Amino acid sequence: MSVIETQNLSRVYQDGDSEIHAVDKIDLSVEAGEFTAIIGPSGSGKTTLLNLIGGLDNPTSGTVTVEGKPIHQLKDNELINFRLQHIGFVFQAYNLIPVLSARENVEFIMLLQGQSKQERESRAKELLQAVGLEQQMHKRPSELSGGQQQRVAVARALASKPSFVLADEPTANLDSKSTEDLLDIMHKLNKEEGITFLFSTHDQRVIDRAERLIYVEDGKIKSDEKQ
Repeated sequence: MSVIETQNLSRVYQDGDSEIHAVDKIDLSVEAGEFTAIIGPSGSGKTTLLNLIGGLDNPTSGTVTVEGKPIHQLKDNELINFRLQHIGFVFQAYNLIPVLSARENVEFIMLLQGQSKQERESRAKELLQAVGLEQQMHKRPSELSGGQQQRVAVARALASKPSFVLADEPTANLDSKSTEDLLDIMHKLNKEEGITFLFSTHDQRVIDRAERLIYVEDGKIKSDEKQ
């Protein structure tokens, strides 16, 4: 079953008198349980494609369907709620809240969902244990290494029990060991819990672990291969 489906998806930006086709008529289907990487040179449209799939940007034309829902048709408040319930995000910059502890950062999305304090605390502890940070759950982001912060971000992305996780260059700021540790964790979650991961990446270490590679250039899919 497809969790993500795009048809004839395009995003065009105006640059003075010229048009930039950041995403150009892309048809894409991602099945539940995939561990897939979107790759390609800088400026190829990888991040724009991920943002369109995640509802962080609006298409110029075409459709984006997530879990059977045409998200390009949703009003802003409906889209915010849909993202909250269905999509987990991991960004290059971590985007943790500095004044909150690791556990509170993971809990935050569940707070927005209206879950009880007991449910939030229990799931946050379980997820931080899954990413190997149960001993650091009371530390703030500034007290954690980059690799640890990114693991908190992964735990936070999973807190809402999303349909899939979008990870935009999640290893870009990490050293080799932190990258390998993070990939081990995400791969384990993919295999054991069936969580779907879709990456945008330049990182060869992520590319080597991906089970499907979608090569994008000039806003178009040039190749799409399982490995």
